[in-house]
Amino acid sequence: MSIIRRLSITLLLMSVTVVTYAQMIEDPATWTYEVKKKSGNDYQLIFHCNLKSGWHIWSLHPGGDGYEIAPSFTLDKNDNVKLKGTPTEKGKATTTAMDGIDGKITYLAGKIDYIQEVTVTGKTTIKGKHEYQVCNDRMCLPPKDKDFVFEIK
Repeated sequence: MSIIRRLSITLLLMSVTVVTYAQMIEDPATWTYEVKKKSGNDYQLIFHCNLKSGWHIWSLHPGGDGYEIAPSFTLDKNDNVKLKGTPTEKGKATTTAMDGIDGKITYLAGKIDYIQEVTVTGKTTIKGKHEYQVCNDRMCLPPKDKDFVFEIK
C-alpha cells in the first residue's frame, strides 16, 4: 500500500474519532424558560442558559469569519403572538481574536439570558425550537436543537 493511501486512511480514521468523541460529550448547556409580563399584553420570553465552566456559546452577533453558529430562536406560527424586534442577549461577553478564526469573535460564558419581546392577545401557548453551539478552548460541539414552550395565562 502506498504511503499516500496509508496517510489518507489514517487522517480519515482520526476525523471519525474526533467527531465520535464530540458527540459523546454531554451537553454543557442547561436551558430553562421564563415568561415575564412587562405591561398590558407585552411580555418577555426569556431563555436562560447556564454553561458549565470552560464552555462558551457564540453571541447573537459573533463576528469572525462566518462559520460561528449563533443561537437562533424560531417560534411556531401563532396568530395570538406578535414579535417585537429581534432577540437580545444579557451576559458576560468576551470579544477577542482566536486562533484559527479570521477577525475578532464574541462569545458568552457562565449564565446568559436571551430575551424575545412579544405582544400576546389572550391566553396562549408559544412553542418553537432554538439552535445553538457550544465550544471550549479545544473544540466546538455539533449544533443542537431544543424545543421550548411558554405558557401565557
